[in-house]
Formats: sequence, structure tokens, C-alpha cells
Amino acid sequence: MRIRWYGQSAFSLENGHRVFVDPFGDMSAAASRGIEFHYPPIEAVEADLLLVTHDHGDHNNVDAVGGDPLVLRKPGTHETPLGEVVGIASEHDAAAGTQRGPNTIFVFPLGGLRLAHFGDFGQPALRPEQREAIGQVDVLLLPVGGGPTVGGEGAAAIVRELAPRLVVPHHYRTEAVNFLEPPDAFLDALGVPVERLDSSEAEVEPLLGSREEPRVALLAAPR
Repeated sequence: MRIRWYGQSAFSLENGHRVFVDPFGDMSAAASRGIEFHYPPIEAVEADLLLVTHDHGDHNNVDAVGGDPLVLRKPGTHETPLGEVVGIASEHDAAAGTQRGPNTIFVFPLGGLRLAHFGDFGQPALRPEQREAIGQVDVLLLPVGGGPTVGGEGAAAIVRELAPRLVVPHHYRTEAVNFLEPPDAFLDALGVPVERLDSSEAEVEPLLGSREEPRVALLAAPR
């Protein structure tokens, strides 16, 4: 399976079927609020399935993705070209969604693996019913940069609870964004082997660890 990080929470994943998650749009207007967002624009991409975890401009630019994909935005159990995709209701903040609104965790199969993308999960922890709905996952794409999402210790606790084979952090500070924390607190709290890649693309299978000894893959920030 090929994974590519476009920055923030945007990923493409391909293994026969093509999945894109959380494409961002033009964020230049955020500069007036002191927010820097300098990831390259998402261009010339196609997908069979497009997942949008929440309706913010750095996650919901569906027009950036071609190929006439099936677009999923909401919680529920969905039949798709990949098979069953589960959307799990969550919140973008620690105040029951009253500050930043709802967020959907998507769990989906691809290439014989089960993946979960947490979008901008901002709760301090998973609720029991969310944990049960997620089930067992192999690859966990998780925000770790704090601020509007979970970070550090909270993100590490989610990894320990779900026991994936591979964690791919996202939504953290890089040279392209200035309003999040770097992944260091998360990596220190988790304390598992980290693969720091020189590219924003990689094959997933060589990166997999085990449920007892998961691995973390830090993809290079796109330039």
C-alpha cells in the first residue's frame, strides 16, 4: 500500500483502490489571523473514495480531488467500493463540540489492512462506545500537535488503547504551519521506535510493527 502525506491531515492511500482523506483548500486568508499555512496545493489527484472528517477549510476541499469519488462526510456504516467504511462521531474539542464542532473518525479497509483516520479529534480521550466502534486497526493516522486537537500524552494514550501496528502522526507543527506543537511530546510519551522518512510518500508494509511493538512513521513534510 502506498501512502502520501500532503500536509496537515491530508493523505492519499492506494492499493488497487484510491482513498483520499481531508483535502485542504486555499488557506491564504488565515494569514490575517496570524496563521501560517504553506503546504503546496493539492493538485492532479484522483480517488475512488474521499473522506472528509469535518467541515473546516483545511480539511474539506472536495473540489481538489478528481476521479468522481464517493464522498463520505458523516458518521454511520457505509457500503463503498472498498467494502464497509465506518464513520464514528466524535468532537473537535474537549467541550462536547461546542467550541469547534463535530469530527468523524473513519475506519476503512485497504490492501488487507484496517486503517483509522482520526481527523481533528479533540477529545481528551476516547469514550468506551467509540473504542468499541473502532475495533481493531492496523494503521492509525492520528493528530498529535495539540492546540485544536489531542496532543502529547492524550495521543499516546489512544495508541496504547488501540494497539495498532503502525502510527502515522499528522496535524502537527512543521515549517509550513505555525499554530500547532511539534510531535516531540507525543513521541516522548509513546516511547516506541520511530522511522523518520526523507519523503512524504512510502510503502506501508515495510513500516509495520506488531500490536505488542508498534512503530511510528514520520513522513517528511511536503515542500
